[in-house]
Amino acid sequence: MTAINDVTTLTRDGDIAIVTLNSPPVNALSAKVREGLFEGFKQAIADDQAKAIVLICEGRTFIAGADITEFGQAPKGPGLHEVQQMIEDAPKPVVAAIHGTALGGGLEVALVCHYRVAVPSAKMGLPEVNLGLLPGAGGTQRLPRVTGVEKALEMMTSGRHASAKEAKESGLADEIVEEGKLLDGAVAFARKAVAENWPLVKIRERDDKVAEARGKPEVFEAFRKSVARKTRGFLAPEYNIQCIEAAVNLPFDEGMKVEAKLFRELVTGSQSAAQRHVFFAERQVAKIPDVPKETPLIDIKSVGIIGAGTMGGGIAMNFANAGIPVTIIEQSQDRLDAGLGVVRKNYENSAKKGRFSMDEVEKRMGLLQGSTSLEDLADKDLVIEAIFENMDVKKDVFGKLDKIVKQGAILATNTSALDIDEIATATSRPEAVIGLHFFSPANVMKLLEIVRADKTSKEVIATSMALSKKIGKIGVLVGVCPGFVGNRLLAQRQREANKLILEGAMPWDVDRVLFGFGLPMGPFAMSDLAGLDLGWNKETSKGETLRDLLCERDRRGQKTGAGFYDYDENRTPSPSKEVEELIRQYAEERQFQQRDISDQEILERCLYPMVNEGAKILEEGKAIRTSDIDIVWIMGYGWPRYEGGPMWWGENVVGLDKVLAKMKEWDAADTSGTGVFKPSALLEKAVADKVSLQKALEG
Repeated sequence: MTAINDVTTLTRDGDIAIVTLNSPPVNALSAKVREGLFEGFKQAIADDQAKAIVLICEGRTFIAGADITEFGQAPKGPGLHEVQQMIEDAPKPVVAAIHGTALGGGLEVALVCHYRVAVPSAKMGLPEVNLGLLPGAGGTQRLPRVTGVEKALEMMTSGRHASAKEAKESGLADEIVEEGKLLDGAVAFARKAVAENWPLVKIRERDDKVAEARGKPEVFEAFRKSVARKTRGFLAPEYNIQCIEAAVNLPFDEGMKVEAKLFRELVTGSQSAAQRHVFFAERQVAKIPDVPKETPLIDIKSVGIIGAGTMGGGIAMNFANAGIPVTIIEQSQDRLDAGLGVVRKNYENSAKKGRFSMDEVEKRMGLLQGSTSLEDLADKDLVIEAIFENMDVKKDVFGKLDKIVKQGAILATNTSALDIDEIATATSRPEAVIGLHFFSPANVMKLLEIVRADKTSKEVIATSMALSKKIGKIGVLVGVCPGFVGNRLLAQRQREANKLILEGAMPWDVDRVLFGFGLPMGPFAMSDLAGLDLGWNKETSKGETLRDLLCERDRRGQKTGAGFYDYDENRTPSPSKEVEELIRQYAEERQFQQRDISDQEILERCLYPMVNEGAKILEEGKAIRTSDIDIVWIMGYGWPRYEGGPMWWGENVVGLDKVLAKMKEWDAADTSGTGVFKPSALLEKAVADKVSLQKALEG
C-alpha cells in the first residue's frame, strides 16, 4: 500500500489498481482530496502492472460534493478540472465504485470515469441548484449525454437524488453490485473490462442522447412552463436549463464555456450567497450553546394531543408518520370522530397521489387512538395542548394535566403567542413545560418553533430539539415574548401593510410588491384565504375596523367569493372597486392623507421594520442567532431562500446602515407615540461599529 497523502492511498489487487479516499465525514473535494486523487491516479497510470483502476471511498459515502467552505477562497493544489482530465484521459479503464451518495462534484468525478458501479442503496445527483448554483465541473454537459435531456433537466433543476436502480436504468450506472461487497464487485467489473477489451468510454464524446433534442426548442419551453411556479424568482434553475441547451446544441468544449460563464455569474451573485447561508443556518440551528450535546434525552414512546381540530390532527400526523403512537383527546365523541376523519382523508389523498400505499394509511391510522378523557394521558411521555388561544382555558388544562400525567413527561403547548411562563405557573413542574409551536398545516410545514420558558429544563429542550428532527421538522429554539419570533416579525409587516392602504396604496398594490419580492402570498390575499371573520363576531361588531366593515358586507374572504378581492367561481382574485371606495371613505373619515405610494416605499415599510424587530429580539435574548430568525421566516412564512431570510437580506442586500437611516426617519416623523419605529440599540451598535448584527451581539 502507498500512502499518497493522509486522505488517499494506492493499493493493487493483482492487476487492478485501487485509489481509496478517506476524508471524513463525506469525502468532500477539498484541496487535500483533489491532491490525493491527482497523485493517486498519476501513479496508478504509471504502474505498468495495473491494467485498470478502481476509485473507491471509505466511510459512509462516496464523494458527496465540493467543500463549500472553500468557496470564495484562493484555490490551492490541483483544480477539479485537472483531476478530471487525468482520470478521463487515463489509458486504462477507470471504474468508480459508488456507495452512499455521489453528489455534485462527486458525481462529476464519477462521470469522467469510464464506468460506474454502485450498491443498491447508493444515490446520485447534482443538487447544486439548492445552493443557487449549477454543476461547474462538466456535470451540465455530461449528465444529459448519459441520461437524456428530460431526466437531466428534472434532476438538475430539482436537485433530486436518483436511486441506484434509476441510475442503472438511465445509463448513469453500468452495474449494480451486492451490498457490502462493493470493492470485490468493482474489481471484478474492472477485470472483466480488461479481459474483454471494453472501450474507454468518454461521456464527453457521446452524442446520441442529446441529439434527440437538437432542433426541438419546444422541449425546453415545455419544461420551463412545467417548473415555472416552483422555481419562481430563482436564477439557478434557469441557468441549469441554459447549460443543458448548450449540451444539446453545441460541441462539448463550447458547452463547457457556457457552463463556466454561467457558474461564475451564480457563484458571485447574491442568490447563491443567500442559499449557502441558509444551508449552513439549517445546520447551525440545532446547536444550543448552554445545552451540551451529552444532555440526556427523555425517551418519547407515546404522545398525547389535546384537541382534534386542524392543528391537533395535523400535529398527530407528524408523530404517526414517525411511527410514534398518539392518543388524541376531544371534548365530545362527535368532534373526535370528525377530527380523525379529516386525518384519514388526508392520508387517503396522499395514497391516491401515490405517496404511499393504502396499507400504509391503515398502519398510520392504527397508531392514532381517540378519547374524551384526559385520564387516558396519564402514561404519555409527551402531551401537547392544541386548543384555542385563551390563557384561562390553557391554564385550566395544564393544572389538570399536572395532576394526571406521570412525572418526567413533557407538557407542551402549541400556543402561537401566549406567555408560556404564565401557563407553566398552573403546574407544580414548570421545568417540564415548553412551547411546541407548529405551523399550519402542521403535517406539511417544516418549521417548529420550540419555545423555552424561564424554567424549562435542559433535558426537555434537548429532547424537543431531537424530536423535531425525528418527526421531519426543523426545530428553532426561541424565547417567550409576544408572538415569539415568527409572529412578532409578522406583526411589524401587517401593521405597516394596513397603514399603507389607508395612506393611498391599495391591497393589491401591497400584495403585488411582496409577491414580486418572492413571498408566496401578500398579506391581504392571505387574509382572504384564511377568512376575514376569524375571531370576528357579527353580534358584537362595531364597524370600527376595515375588517369589521368588510365582514358586515359579507366580504369574509375566498369562501364567500369576496374579501379584499372579488373572486370568480375558480377563486381567481381581481381588484375590487367596492373595496377601493370603502378604503378611501374609511381613510377620509379618519383624516388619513391619501397619496401615491411607490413600490419601493411599500417594500421598505413592510420589510425594514421586520429587520429592526429581529435585532430587538436578539437584544432581548429571545433568539440565539440572526440565522435562527432567518430559518423561522424561510421555513414558516415562505421568505424566499434566494433572499436568505430577513436578517441576512437586511445586512447583505439592503445594508444595515440604510435600514437604520429609514427607521430613524420614520421614528422622527411618527406622531402616534407608540415608538413602533424606534431603532434597535443592537442595530445602532452594529452600524456604528461597522460589524454584523451577530458580531455586535457577541461583543
